[in-house]
Amino acid sequence: MEIERLKVMVVLITMLFLSDIALAENRNNENSPGSGVDSVAYSRRLIHRLGIDGRPAYIFPTNSFLRGDNRYHKTIDQSISAHLKYSFQYYPNSYTDRIYRGAYQGIGLAYYSLESKEELGSPVALYLFQGARIARFNPRLSFNYEWNFGVSFGWKPFDEYENSYNKVIGSKINAYINTNFYLNYMLSKQVDLTAGVDVTHFSNGNTRFPNAGLNTIGLKVGLVYNFNRNGECFSKPFFRSPVPNFPRHISYDVVLFGSWRRKGVYVGEGQVAAPGAFAVAGFNINPMYNFGYNFRAGVSLDGVYDESANIYANDSYSSSDQFYRPPLSYQLALGLSARAEYVMPYFTVGIGLGGNVIHRGGDLKGLYQVLALKIEVTRSSFIHIGYNLQNFHTPNYLMLGIGYRFHNKYPTFHR
Repeated sequence: MEIERLKVMVVLITMLFLSDIALAENRNNENSPGSGVDSVAYSRRLIHRLGIDGRPAYIFPTNSFLRGDNRYHKTIDQSISAHLKYSFQYYPNSYTDRIYRGAYQGIGLAYYSLESKEELGSPVALYLFQGARIARFNPRLSFNYEWNFGVSFGWKPFDEYENSYNKVIGSKINAYINTNFYLNYMLSKQVDLTAGVDVTHFSNGNTRFPNAGLNTIGLKVGLVYNFNRNGECFSKPFFRSPVPNFPRHISYDVVLFGSWRRKGVYVGEGQVAAPGAFAVAGFNINPMYNFGYNFRAGVSLDGVYDESANIYANDSYSSSDQFYRPPLSYQLALGLSARAEYVMPYFTVGIGLGGNVIHRGGDLKGLYQVLALKIEVTRSSFIHIGYNLQNFHTPNYLMLGIGYRFHNKYPTFHR
């Protein structure tokens, strides 16, 4: 069931993203020359891009399995991956290009080759990605960033009898998160050369044990073919009309989320995995001040029900013993957090830091941290994919949900 849920989510998000691309293409001529507006500034024409990356990487030895406690008694510290990526980008000097510094976004597919394939597998990742320019050195050379977020299939997870050494990966499907920074050099009107460094994290979001995760750092080298880019890409930026002033305002995001998780319970001096999966459900209400096109910040009222919170077992636990669930009030909490969001076309990346202010203690006591991705569906509605961490180090739960933005005065030029 967990695998099917993830597959359905990936298909739905991909379909929504592709429909946004089609919508942007259908509006290419919405503001044509002669209509009384600057057609370059309002351009909805797209540059379509196809890229390939090669990424050799070093695997951090964060687990005894990776340090040599495995079937072959060898260190597992190398991987290499090949990436095929489609993306689209708005034309130079359009409002979207100027506000978001040449932002591009798309869909990628990657194949990973890892040492000890018999124990880890050969995963394939399907992901959304977005990048933009950080600095431009000259018309041909720029320093850029890019993030990748998706799922990876084809892992060989821990199995008590057939794969007992693997204490790193606990599920066949895992989240894929990547950040990379690179130099982009325009070799010609159509072809770009990219080279930089990237960092990758694989984990299952605490939906199955074990969940130690796999972390890598490495190089990225690639080529990008731009199908319909013209000679403007080599010219210095020219602005025939100024970007409209941003209407600063307060908006209100309401998010409903749910997920499932596994739980380790301390018994004596160690942890024991509680059997089965536990439901998680909650909401966020976020008043956010919109400072400009790229940044908003505010606070959030966070409510959560965690079915696994404060469950316990006897101190003399054995495999035949039961786990006990406390009263409902010990599994409910209400918290406050500070939030900040980086806004780009189609995607918003947010972070949060907070603590529960109404709770019955135990597992719900302490600080929590939130990392979230909001994927635009309509102008004010979005899909919410987040992860909650406790006290900066303990994996908590996924936050899979939907949201709506009230009092949204944010102007957009990419729809």
